[in-house]
Amino acid sequence: MDFSGFDIAIGALALLVLVLLIKGIRTIPQGYNYTVERFGRYTKTLSPGLNFIFPFIDRIGAKMNMMEQVLDVPSQEIITRDNAIVGVDGIAFFQILNAAQAAYQVSGLQNAILNLTMTNIRTVMGSMDLDELLSNRDAINERLLRVVDEAAHPWGIKITRVEIKDINPPANLIESMGRQMTAERNKRAQILAAEGLKQSQILEAEGRKEAAFRDAEARERSAEAEARATQVVSEAISKGDVQALNYFVALKYTEALGRIGTATNSKIVLMPFEASSLIGSLGGIGEIAKEVFRSEGTTGSQRQAARPPVVRTTDN
Repeated sequence: MDFSGFDIAIGALALLVLVLLIKGIRTIPQGYNYTVERFGRYTKTLSPGLNFIFPFIDRIGAKMNMMEQVLDVPSQEIITRDNAIVGVDGIAFFQILNAAQAAYQVSGLQNAILNLTMTNIRTVMGSMDLDELLSNRDAINERLLRVVDEAAHPWGIKITRVEIKDINPPANLIESMGRQMTAERNKRAQILAAEGLKQSQILEAEGRKEAAFRDAEARERSAEAEARATQVVSEAISKGDVQALNYFVALKYTEALGRIGTATNSKIVLMPFEASSLIGSLGGIGEIAKEVFRSEGTTGSQRQAARPPVVRTTDN
């Protein structure tokens, strides 16, 4: 079958259109932006989806990842304000917001962010003492984030987070810090022990004070009762009632004999002859004493302890 010149031209034209379509249609994956350059000059940015460019005139420039990315900051030594040398490493998170700026405003974006972060870590942490570095990590991260994000803003990126992972002081410094912590804990323990002893002594003194007050109050009540009993006996005597006096004296002797009978020493008591005559003349004091002793003892040992003492009288 012979092809005429027209058929060949149509075929060539269809082939050219097919090539143009293949070269001109671009599919951009999600999370990426492509820059387009025309004769080497930036013209536009292609977003995710199906896009068309002019073949042989336009070309794809930079393929920028628009997702948040992580950048590991390697360890470096930092000299603090108090001349302590510590090793510090960290991590940075960033996201490209403007693909054109990130592609054409800086060369080697990730390397630029890495060096910018490392430089600011030395600047920020070098202006602080070691104790501040160890205790104010959140403040350091916040300050680093603010400084690095402000410096990287012209590049069309957003620094979302800067974190210090590890702060490693020298071994001898760690040992000194351990001894300091131990001394501080011992100091606090001694202070707490002293406070506890002080509180215990205060409570003990207050207890003694309360007990003395209660004892004094009891003695006062006993003295009042004794005074009242004496007053009653005096009034009875003044009225001519001699039995009240006998009862009062017998009660006192009974109490005295009761204390003597419960003593642990010998139960032999030597008393003057006049005293025994006085006891005999009280009219029943022996019976009263026996009744008292009998009511006090319930067991054999208690009855033995409550047995009336042997009274031996002697002439003066």
